[in-house]
Amino acid sequence: MDRNEAKQRIEKLKNEINRYRYAYHVLDKSLISDAALDSLKKELFDLEQKYPEFIAFDSPTQRIGGEPLKQFKKVRHEKPMLSFNDAFSEEDMKDWLERVENYLGHSIKSENLSDLFYCELKIDGLAVELVYKNGIFVEGSTRGDSLIGEDITQNLKTIEAIPLKLEIESASWRRKLKIPPRLVVRGEVFINKKEFKLINKEQEKNGEKLFANPRNMAAGSVRQLNPKITANRRLDSFQYDIITDIGQKTHEEEHLLLKAFGFKTNIHNKSAKSLKEIFELKNYWEGAAREKLSYEIDGIVSIINDNKIFEAGGVVGKTPRAAIAYKFSPKEATTIIENIKVQIGRTGTLTPVAVLKPIELSGIRISHATLHNFDQIKRLGVKIGDTVIISRAGDVIPQITKVLSELRSGGEKEFKMPVLCPVDGSKIIQEGVFYQCSNQDCGARNRQSLRHFVSMGAFDIVGLGPKIIDRFLDEGLISDAADIFELTEGDVAVLPRFGEKSARNIIAEIKSKKNISLPRFIYSLGILHVGEETSRLLAGKFRIQDMKLKMKDIILQSKKWTIEELQEIRDIGPKVAESIYSWFHNERNIKFLEKLDKVGVKIEIQKIQNLKVLSLKGKSFVLTGYLDSISREQAKEKIREAGGEVSELVSKKTDYIVAGAEPGSKYEKAVKLRIEILNEKQFFDLLK
Repeated sequence: MDRNEAKQRIEKLKNEINRYRYAYHVLDKSLISDAALDSLKKELFDLEQKYPEFIAFDSPTQRIGGEPLKQFKKVRHEKPMLSFNDAFSEEDMKDWLERVENYLGHSIKSENLSDLFYCELKIDGLAVELVYKNGIFVEGSTRGDSLIGEDITQNLKTIEAIPLKLEIESASWRRKLKIPPRLVVRGEVFINKKEFKLINKEQEKNGEKLFANPRNMAAGSVRQLNPKITANRRLDSFQYDIITDIGQKTHEEEHLLLKAFGFKTNIHNKSAKSLKEIFELKNYWEGAAREKLSYEIDGIVSIINDNKIFEAGGVVGKTPRAAIAYKFSPKEATTIIENIKVQIGRTGTLTPVAVLKPIELSGIRISHATLHNFDQIKRLGVKIGDTVIISRAGDVIPQITKVLSELRSGGEKEFKMPVLCPVDGSKIIQEGVFYQCSNQDCGARNRQSLRHFVSMGAFDIVGLGPKIIDRFLDEGLISDAADIFELTEGDVAVLPRFGEKSARNIIAEIKSKKNISLPRFIYSLGILHVGEETSRLLAGKFRIQDMKLKMKDIILQSKKWTIEELQEIRDIGPKVAESIYSWFHNERNIKFLEKLDKVGVKIEIQKIQNLKVLSLKGKSFVLTGYLDSISREQAKEKIREAGGEVSELVSKKTDYIVAGAEPGSKYEKAVKLRIEILNEKQFFDLLK
């Protein structure tokens, strides 16, 4: 993205975020989810950090909330009620601390016995300010535009968690702590999960509109003109900040003071010595512990504990520099569709799949999302280059739920339905809302070729069995073997009955098999009539220089072969030669080889060891039956290492048959041809 594109993107993001925020804060309408809005804000913040010359006073990153509703009296805050910038990853957190230290000009170290950071559970509620005169609650207000909020005093008085009169509760503070003439504190009003469900059930019963989430319900409850309605909602509240200077030195001390004054504070808030401890705390609460809470949280607020350092950090825009909200991975986020690929499933049905600018969703890095069928593309109005909302509600497979068409730059591209099948080039036909390859064998044949590609004699990708291959095909994750190497942990982890660990293991195994010997590579291509031994013989046809053979060398050299030349190779007859020639002269196959090169498949050229001992040079072997102490693959390798050759066919040219348990028809043919038959012990004796 160049400077001009960044400027245009920033302007579009500003306009859309302002529209969504105005609807939410002023009109009480939620057009998109909080998680999706946070994602847009994060993109805008990152762009403004990269291009600070485009930061304007009217940017959503420089203001908080919306204008107060006219039904309530306006209240001016003693100090601006700031909000927090968001972080979504450990890298974001490291960047935040680095920015603070760069601004201060030195590394941050605690100058007292307290820990460096103080961490609070980020309650999904409504921020409020409470004012007490001589210990009596006299005024409560919303954040509003950060400077001016709405007076909701009467409604806040209905919340039992908010004291109407302050009394020093802690004996440890009794001697030195006094209630100041004026005390300003801040906190959060929220509703617990149980009450949220009960109220929505009542709303539904009365035919009224349901609240989208607990935060909306809390906000709507404290802004009722009739305090009785607020009282019936049974709201709760935690306090977490003291604005009045009463000698507090750390943020942790403020929580102790709040508790001593009789305010309700969150018992799960705690200090942290390092970013590592913050990461551990965030991971803990993002897991099962989060579900056990009676209220909703969406992250961890991390604050520089020392108040002097916090104040020295100042304010950037309308956010404190020395605090940040480390958000849990959202279940919705925005990203950009970089491409739309067509994948063909095992039944021959075509599935459009969106290739996304990678985004983290519910703790998983997402880079693909299925579009199911082409009618859905039309229904959503999806274009390549669009900004879209991705949802993973209930931790299911990621879905594109909405296109943010207002963010289009004009450079987006319409998706065009392919006319020919991407696998075998057959004509595409439409059946209802689905499109299929007209070749009925296409899907099944493609599935078989994929299974062959990952098999033991080929790429030997352990764990990628038939059922998993079928699942990847059904979900539109792969169409050909090259797609396997583009899979990410996020693509696999989101599938039902998979998890992060199994996804990590599969992807690690795939990456470890990108390097392959030339005979195995040729065998993996699934060329008709070409088995393991023919693949090994064919490998000898390639010219190798400096122990290197690139994919382009394979393409260029194989195109020059003639059928007559191929028949000169031992055991390659007219049919096999024609099959090899046809495969390497097929344009789709050439593109497949180029794609394998693009995804990082490398050909390994192995030096032959122990050249001095070639005891089986010139001898031809055929193996049949099951061996006890060694696999047939290992036996073949030992024969080759000793200079011998292995064939799949028994003929008069065969010198030895190695027969294990339950030998097949090859054994009977060897008896007829009077070929010497070796058992397993005799075979090892011969090797010696």
